[in-house]
Amino acid sequence: MDADLFTAAAEARQAKDPSLAPLAVRMRPRELDEVVGQRHLLGEGSPLRRLVASESRVTAPSSVILWGPPGTGKTTLAYVVSHVTRQRFVELSAITAGVKEVRAVIEDARRHAGSQGRDTVLFLDEIHRFSKAQQDSLLPAVENRWVTLIAATTENPYFSIISPLLSRSLLLTLESLTDDDLREVVQRALTDERGLAGTLTLDADAEEHLLRIAGGDARRVLTALEAGAGSAADKGEESITLATLESAVDRAAVRYDRDGDQHYDVASALIKSIRGSDVDAALHYLARMVEAGEDPRFIARRLMISASEDIGMADPTAIQVAVAAAQAVALIGFPEARITLSQAVIHLALAPKSNAAYLAIDAALADVRKGLAGPVPPHLRDGHYKGAAKLGHAQGYIYPHDDPDGVAAQQYAPDAIHGRTYYEPTRHGAEARYADITTWLRTRLNTPTPPTS
Repeated sequence: MDADLFTAAAEARQAKDPSLAPLAVRMRPRELDEVVGQRHLLGEGSPLRRLVASESRVTAPSSVILWGPPGTGKTTLAYVVSHVTRQRFVELSAITAGVKEVRAVIEDARRHAGSQGRDTVLFLDEIHRFSKAQQDSLLPAVENRWVTLIAATTENPYFSIISPLLSRSLLLTLESLTDDDLREVVQRALTDERGLAGTLTLDADAEEHLLRIAGGDARRVLTALEAGAGSAADKGEESITLATLESAVDRAAVRYDRDGDQHYDVASALIKSIRGSDVDAALHYLARMVEAGEDPRFIARRLMISASEDIGMADPTAIQVAVAAAQAVALIGFPEARITLSQAVIHLALAPKSNAAYLAIDAALADVRKGLAGPVPPHLRDGHYKGAAKLGHAQGYIYPHDDPDGVAAQQYAPDAIHGRTYYEPTRHGAEARYADITTWLRTRLNTPTPPTS
């Protein structure tokens, strides 16, 4: 019980002097209209709106699971629900709490409901850390509405939360905050009486650095702002400069404008380093993009292009790795996506290189654009409709599977480009095998067998 006494004493001190609380806590929204971002969850008639409306208590969900990256407002939304509805608010973390603590909260909630008619909101953070048995202990309270459970998780609830609890809960997915969302959070903290109350200004380049290091996390951006503000105040400065902010958060600003030249220059350098097989340089440019808060999906798209343009058939698994990385990035996002992107960059940089697939399609396109097309040879045309045979369509076609080698020596290309070659395989990596196959096939196909009726 000592820990509870110390916690209560700390909370009493913060209540008496709010300035003792961290900036992120002081700036926590007091009502839903103050919540930044998550527009898809805050519209009229939304579950969260119903949860805070006293007249809709009966129809409101009794259990809500908030799933999203860190700093997107999971704790904030739980706090707002409790604050607006004047319900008791009890917060537990699955990292430190167990079944004993959960049962104590539930019993306490039943007593308050019976003696004072006051409902309890139980906010359970990191619920994915609870074992199956621990999650089972929540079921009676949820089913009987002894508490309003708001559980938060950063992991996929379909894998980390038991089915009985998931089926009794409303799952709400939170999204990372955009730069505009974070800018609003920062500006509010600078001017609001609960924050810095206009005592300091923030230089434009310092604000951009804040947004970069935040990574869509409101808590992180406010923590960094508070550190910069403290450092500026100690120096007697009236504005938080980039240099002051950098020294305060111990993280150098990456010279990288996501909407300017640096965006394209660094992305270009990444791809050219992969093409040049310099794995260390490629990882450096990847790190600059990650640190600058570049959209991981943009990076993944460039890697997929590189896998075909610069590697191609020299390592056919490169495109598989790049596509798998893109899919993983879309599912997990930062910060974990940096590991997946690193794996893909290393694979691509170390893979043997060939631009033969890139040159092949461009050569074929060039001929088509010059008008080198011509009619499809009659024996290759569709013969499945009435009258096709009278036109000579599909007549004389040789079925390749009937040939012992599986290759039918007949003309496939239109007359206009018959004999032209587009794909010129290299002898790099796995493409050497395809070079031998291509040579053999072209020899077989060089003298077409005359069509037969």
